[in-house]
Amino acid sequence: MEGMMGHAGMAAAAVRYLRSVGAPTTAAPPRPALRAVRENERAPLDPAAFRAVLGHFASGVTVVTAPAQDPADSPAGFACQSFASLSLDPPLVTFMVARTSTTWPRIARAGVFCVNVLGAEQEELCRAFAVSGADKFAGVMHTPAPVTGSPRLAGVPAWIDCAVQAVHTGGDHLIVVGRVAALGTDPGAAEAGPLLFHRGAFGRFSA
Repeated sequence: MEGMMGHAGMAAAAVRYLRSVGAPTTAAPPRPALRAVRENERAPLDPAAFRAVLGHFASGVTVVTAPAQDPADSPAGFACQSFASLSLDPPLVTFMVARTSTTWPRIARAGVFCVNVLGAEQEELCRAFAVSGADKFAGVMHTPAPVTGSPRLAGVPAWIDCAVQAVHTGGDHLIVVGRVAALGTDPGAAEAGPLLFHRGAFGRFSA
């Protein structure tokens, strides 16, 4: 807006003011170096209690898919509730996947993925993608996402087409960051509302 300073101008003005009143303008001393928590420093925590308490946080449900890398293979996909938007500029999203996942290596090799946001009527579709060792795409209609070619499942309220931007470690999970290449919605499918997961059970939003 005209007449307003940019960030650099405001910072310079703040430094001039601090100097004029005799306040220090130097940065605070650096923090001590971080270190890993030792085993004998860990607070006792029951994994079942951890899961039960965190289960009170309701989440949406998605299916993350990737195109097959071999013509003889089927596409890859798995049900995922740990998905979130991460950044607007650049447009980034993130999902978490267990290190033991047998689907993640196939997505990693593809280097791309599509997040299919599931609607309230798609619980069975979610369950189909939550199993391992089966052809998850059997009988599932899908089309290629416009940029990466990852499967865009029919009837989902929204989809986000991405390229893998980065992968970070997070305990027994991996934190996958994707850069959004394309995205879209199906207003008709969205009318039913989202599929939710809460305390180990599926549900739906009720206004």
